[in-house]
Amino acid sequence: MKPQDIIKEKNSLWIFGYGSLVWNPGFAYKRSKIGFIKGYKRRFWHGDDFYRGDKEKLARVVTLVEDQEACTWGVAYEVTDSQIEESLQHLNMREVVLGGYITKTVEFIPKEKGQGPLLALVYIATSSNPIYLGPASEKDIAAQIASCSGNKGHNIEYLVRLVEFMRLYCPEVEDEHLFSIEAALLNIYSDCGGIKPADQKAILVGAT
Repeated sequence: MKPQDIIKEKNSLWIFGYGSLVWNPGFAYKRSKIGFIKGYKRRFWHGDDFYRGDKEKLARVVTLVEDQEACTWGVAYEVTDSQIEESLQHLNMREVVLGGYITKTVEFIPKEKGQGPLLALVYIATSSNPIYLGPASEKDIAAQIASCSGNKGHNIEYLVRLVEFMRLYCPEVEDEHLFSIEAALLNIYSDCGGIKPADQKAILVGAT
């Protein structure tokens, strides 16, 4: 589904974010809701050669992988009227042109009680993308994250912010993949005697 097809005859649209969009959507919106989508698991399987890495050293960022038994937590943003086209133009450049993501429509289930499911647009990177990295061990992913930096900052910051979101807004959810990579990264820094990623003052300097 193309963004230009989505905006036809619509005055409201929900956009689901599960990576950097949870803390930095980068577009104006009417309201937001925390919740989840079913049938997908979040994985650090996509490469990034611009925001958190470069052409010489690809960073690791998240995408969604189909899994009927899984669910992924994040934030859905409602954009209305002129915000729709503006947000899609922004995301088309950020996620499609620079990130290599495609768009799909999914059912979003808000965490707030009494709220029914909503249809939302989501951006997903697939294995057909040239910079798609695919699966690796948590230790190898953590090592790659520890060594990469791009135009938006260090790859560690990306991981830390996602961990912070899950622990703050979804404390009841055990995101095994995400937390295992965090643990592996902590072990790397502990073994090296360096600053641990938990020291946010050091890691998030200059964060946007």
